[in-house]
Amino acid sequence: MLSTMKTTVDIPDQELADVLRLTGAKTQGEAIVLAVSEFNRRRRLEALARELGTFDQVISNQELSRLRESR
Repeated sequence: MLSTMKTTVDIPDQELADVLRLTGAKTQGEAIVLAVSEFNRRRRLEALARELGTFDQVISNQELSRLRESR
């Protein structure tokens, strides 16, 4: 069972309306959980990208297909 925390926050009406609309959530609570989860996911991905660094040699989909076909 997941642990949850009840809290009271002031969220501007328009921001909450946008979250409801953009997530398709049925309740405000569901929308807020989705928004927080998405924020956390993006931050974890940013941290992973920083950890992995950049790649000098990136292969395109076409190049990958040609390599697969040549086997």
